[in-house]
Amino acid sequence: MEGNASIPGLDPVLVLAPEQMAGPYFRNPRLIRRNISEGASGTPLLLKLTLVDVDSGAPLPDVLVDIWHCNARGAYSGWSKINPDLEVDVGDIGSVPRTDDDTYLRGGQFSNSQGVVRFTTIYPGFYAGRSVHIHVAVRIVAGGNYLEARHVAWVGQLYFPEVTTRSVLAAKDYSGRSIAPLRNDQDELYRQMHGEASQLDIRPIGRDSWEDGFFAQLTIGIDKRAMSAQIKPGDFDIYTV
Repeated sequence: MEGNASIPGLDPVLVLAPEQMAGPYFRNPRLIRRNISEGASGTPLLLKLTLVDVDSGAPLPDVLVDIWHCNARGAYSGWSKINPDLEVDVGDIGSVPRTDDDTYLRGGQFSNSQGVVRFTTIYPGFYAGRSVHIHVAVRIVAGGNYLEARHVAWVGQLYFPEVTTRSVLAAKDYSGRSIAPLRNDQDELYRQMHGEASQLDIRPIGRDSWEDGFFAQLTIGIDKRAMSAQIKPGDFDIYTV
């Protein structure tokens, strides 16, 4: 199955990108929220994703978009005690036992009438074996009702420009690691799955300094009829709002 993501300056509906693996750190914390940071330290990031129908280019309202990513030190909530400087087996979902019930840097939003979701978070850090990225799952719900039958249409990963990442990872919250970060072109998944098609368009929030944080955006074309091979509907619990 293929999803679709834009490259800045190109028609997003015409640029196809295959799914990327969900990774071993997926979980459903039953959280519908815009601000997923939970006070995590790091450079602020405002993320805007626009979901469009891959066939017509029309906005997709009432689509449930989940994101999750590591903190500035490379740790994922739920697996906070795993050393991010050591590579782990990245097999099926749930292949790595959870260590805690933390929920930082995870959450979902329903797209609005323009197909837009917005998240307040931090610029992700990195962990062994991967470049900097954010995980995304797009779920189609029946009539906008999260209690109705639903399916996962697309699972992907969002990547960051190298110049921006180098600046951020030099900051105090991210520095002092025992390993060096991978560049995108060193990341096996990025190379194999054409990660350049899912690279975020980023600009600083402040005029004079990037330390105030960044605004990132991407348009993602979705085939509503597609069924993800990465995350099954049963992997999600019912959301409570």
